[in-house]
Amino acid sequence: MANVLSDRKYTNDHEWAKQVSPDASIDIGITAYAVDQLGDITLVNLDVKEGDSVEAGKAFGTIESVKTLSDLFAPISGTITRINKDLESKPELVNADCYAAWMVSIKPAAGGSIDGLLDSGAYEKLVASLDH
Repeated sequence: MANVLSDRKYTNDHEWAKQVSPDASIDIGITAYAVDQLGDITLVNLDVKEGDSVEAGKAFGTIESVKTLSDLFAPISGTITRINKDLESKPELVNADCYAAWMVSIKPAAGGSIDGLLDSGAYEKLVASLDH
């Protein structure tokens, strides 16, 4: 089974969300399962810039691999506070450590949080159901 870390929440789209501190932005990336399914990442294209608003469930970019092109979805609504510019020239960082290679940070909209996302146990069950 793909590596699942307990310090973050997960989506059905195989993205992770990690809140760094209570009032901080939330880092967003893709899971080890997603990397395994995609294969070698060749391009990370983020269609947002700092200060842009994103809506939960809407695409904020794409990730391309030798196998396919996939959308990246915002797990929460809010404002982009940071973009991992290293991924523009080094998309392979996602393959090396998908949990360190965050893509964007989102400051949640008023009242927004990642509490509604899957915890590590629920995400592990989701991945296990897909592997069968």
